[in-house]
Amino acid sequence: QVQLVESGGGSVQAGGSLRLSCVYSGSIFRMNAIQWYRQAPGKQRELVATISGGTTNYADSVKGRFTISGDIFKNTMYLQMNSLKPEDTAVYYCNADLLEKSGRRGSDYWGHGTQVTVSS
Repeated sequence: QVQLVESGGGSVQAGGSLRLSCVYSGSIFRMNAIQWYRQAPGKQRELVATISGGTTNYADSVKGRFTISGDIFKNTMYLQMNSLKPEDTAVYYCNADLLEKSGRRGSDYWGHGTQVTVSS
């Protein structure tokens, strides 16, 4: 019913930039929050950034380098990543907390992830 699709990942040299996109679709009544997570091999999934209403929050490791934003008319959320470091290498996932038109509310809506690789 609800689908999230990430894109924009790739390989980049340290110090470079990437912009990730998360396109959402389906019977959505209201988006409560969008979150970006990442997971590197052998590590736990880490919350990177959150946007809820006009409020944003970031992990300390990315603060000042990453920016989360959205375009409601394109049904798309973005994660702008600047000054990338090798330790940013991970699969990045989009997660949504939302209310469906049916009245069902949940936060277990995920995309399939997009790979980001940063070389030194």
